[in-house]
Amino acid sequence: MQGFQSWFHRLATIFTVGLTSSSLGIPFLPLTAQAQTSSFNDTQGVWAQACIDSLASRNIISGYPDGTFRPNSPVTRAEFAAMVGKAFPNANAVRSPMQFNDVSSNFWAYNAIQNANRTGFLSGYPGNVFRPSQNIPRVQAIVALSSGLQFTPAQAIETTLSDFNDAAAIPDYARFGVAAATEKQVVVNYPNVRQLQPNQLASRADIAAFLCQATSGGTQALIPTQYIAGYSAPSVVSIPAGTRIAIRYPDAERIIVAPNETVPVRLLTASDVVDTQGRMLIPAGSPVYGQIQPAQGGSQFVASSIVVNQQQLPFAATSGVITTIKNTNDPNIANVFRNAAIGSAVAAGISGLAGNQTITAQKVLTGAVTGAAIETNMGRPAGAIVRDSLIGAAIATGVSAVTGDKTITPEKVIIGAGAGATIGGAINPAVERVVVIDPAMDLTLTLNNSLNVNPQ
Repeated sequence: MQGFQSWFHRLATIFTVGLTSSSLGIPFLPLTAQAQTSSFNDTQGVWAQACIDSLASRNIISGYPDGTFRPNSPVTRAEFAAMVGKAFPNANAVRSPMQFNDVSSNFWAYNAIQNANRTGFLSGYPGNVFRPSQNIPRVQAIVALSSGLQFTPAQAIETTLSDFNDAAAIPDYARFGVAAATEKQVVVNYPNVRQLQPNQLASRADIAAFLCQATSGGTQALIPTQYIAGYSAPSVVSIPAGTRIAIRYPDAERIIVAPNETVPVRLLTASDVVDTQGRMLIPAGSPVYGQIQPAQGGSQFVASSIVVNQQQLPFAATSGVITTIKNTNDPNIANVFRNAAIGSAVAAGISGLAGNQTITAQKVLTGAVTGAAIETNMGRPAGAIVRDSLIGAAIATGVSAVTGDKTITPEKVIIGAGAGATIGGAINPAVERVVVIDPAMDLTLTLNNSLNVNPQ
């Protein structure tokens, strides 16, 4: 008895958590909020922290033995060559490397310098020297990336460079490369995006930022966008009201509910939604949350939210009214229930449906908030499922009274806080009519209001 009470207490705790996080009656998408810790002991809160940590995790950059990164320290040309080699290990050779007079074959960065020169990222100075210990200015680092990655400006160079207040300070040799890198959103200016400061020595944080943007094609959200030169916020596309969106239900072939029943359901978009330019607006498989509820003598799905590219958006859309009604006295009703998800009201009235047949439900849906999922085996008596799962006295009473000696064989029973009381007391088990929903045919959604999304 003590073991039962302990287990039941834990189950009650699960229900309480479910009720707290899902009080709106739809599944809640938890977001874990926690302080972001840094890989280094001196980059916590630094503007480029996320970028630095990402590059460190990919072994593109590293810190010092004392655990610091020293984001404000300068970077030598040899160090930059080493970073570039790690960031772009598959860069193609464009020329034979130079043998620089000031870089001996036993110098720590010899191979990195040879590679950076071979792949077009870095060149030497007159006199066949590389100057490996010289700190690299910002403009040299930007031009090196533009050259090695073979960037080419798509618009007038001076038009692009006019975004910088100090464009006049950009050396002539660098204007092409800086403009091209700016268009690719590789140029990062902290703290003022309009101040390029081309001849200032590049800090380790600067170089990290350039590499983050260059290795991600300018799209990775590791640098605050207010510091990215040439950045423009993604355009927002409005999907107009009246748009129809195909839907599928991943858990069963049919959904069966009582005409007066309301249950929360998660659906998935069945196909991609694209605009006239072919841009992806809603990918196939995007979750749609809402509920099936009574409407005009039948049932209707009413959506409340959709998750598009990991962002949950309000989603005002409805299906048509489903009026496919089946009488539970129909001798073929067992076939209707096969591979179906059924509402709790129907489950409570299942004794009037089963006859001598075994009704197989993939999922029993409840009108309460989802609290826990109890996995079960096909073909097991309902009484055994209830006893072994210890779902609770109320739901146990409801199911046992409903099924009698018959067998209900759910693959998954989903129950929620308060579901036992609903099934055990408030529902009339004499269910004579059910609404049969074919998700692929019946749950196509029509937008009631426009939906704004960022195209991919």
